[in-house]
Amino acid sequence: MKTTRPRSLRLRGFTTILLFLLPALVLFFGLVVAPILLAFYASVFKWNGMRGLPTDFIGLANFTRVLADEVFLGDLWRGLLLIILSVAIQLPLSLGIAMLLNQKIRGRAFFRLLFFAPYVLSEAITAVLFMMILSPTDGLANYILGWFGVDQLDWFADPSTVMMSVFIVMTWKYFGFHMILYIAGRQGIPRELTEAAQIDGATGWKTFRYVTLPLLGPTIRISVFLSVIGAIQLFDLVWIITGGGPSHSSETMAVTMFQFGFKRFQVGYASAISVVMFFISLVFALFYQRYVMRRDLEGASTVLRDQR
Repeated sequence: MKTTRPRSLRLRGFTTILLFLLPALVLFFGLVVAPILLAFYASVFKWNGMRGLPTDFIGLANFTRVLADEVFLGDLWRGLLLIILSVAIQLPLSLGIAMLLNQKIRGRAFFRLLFFAPYVLSEAITAVLFMMILSPTDGLANYILGWFGVDQLDWFADPSTVMMSVFIVMTWKYFGFHMILYIAGRQGIPRELTEAAQIDGATGWKTFRYVTLPLLGPTIRISVFLSVIGAIQLFDLVWIITGGGPSHSSETMAVTMFQFGFKRFQVGYASAISVVMFFISLVFALFYQRYVMRRDLEGASTVLRDQR
C-alpha cells in the first residue's frame, strides 16, 4: 500500500500536467512543427502548392538554384547591412536614451512612453505612416529638407537610398523596445556599486564604462541577439513599403520567399529559401549561445541549481 499510493499520486499529477499542456502542445505542433516539416519536405520537390502533396521529386535542385540566385545573394548582403547598422547605430542609440531616461529628470515617464509607443504600433500602420512622411512629392521629410535648400529625395524609389530609408523606419519602430530592455537592466544594477565608484572619484563616464556597461552585458547580448534575428526575418515593413523594389534593391530573404511562394506559385523553391533562412538563424543562434552567451547561461543554470 505504501508503494502503490505514491505511484498513483505521481500518475495523477502527470495526467493533470499533460491535460493542461495538451492545448498548447497541439497548437505548437500544428502551427510550428508541422509547417517546418512540410517546408523541409516540399523543398526537394517541384511544386506549385496546389493539387495535393508534391510528387515531382528533384532532390537538391532547389537549393542549388537558391545558392546561385543573384537576388538571393543580394538578400544576404542586404540582411548583413541591416544587421551591421542595427548593432552599430540602433542599439547604441537605444542604450544612450535608456541611460538618459534612467536619470531623475522631469517627465521621464512621459518620454519613456513616447519612445516606446512606436513598438506598440503594428508593422502595417508604421509602414503606411512612413510612406506618407517620406513621400517624394508631398511628404513631411522632403518639406522640411526644402527649408534648408536640399533637393527632394526619392526615399523608397531610389536604389541608393531605399535601404537607409528602410533602416530609418526599422529604427523608429524597434529602438523603443531595446530602450526598455536597457532601462530594466540598468535598474537591476545595485545602486551601491555606482555610488561606491563615485565615492572613489570615478566620473560619470568612468562609472558607466567600468561599472554600468559590464553589468549590462547580459542585457546587451540579449538585445543584439533579438536585433540580428529580427533583421534576418524582416518582412512586413519591406513588403508593405516597397515590395522589395525598386529592382530588388530592398528585397530581403523573407520577401523573396513570399514572392516565389505566393506570387509565382513556386512553392518548392520558396520552401528551399525558408529552409536556408531556418539554418542561417539556427547556426547563428547556436553559435551565439555557445560562444557569446555562455557565461549568462552558465550563471542562470547555477542559480537554478542553488534554488533547488
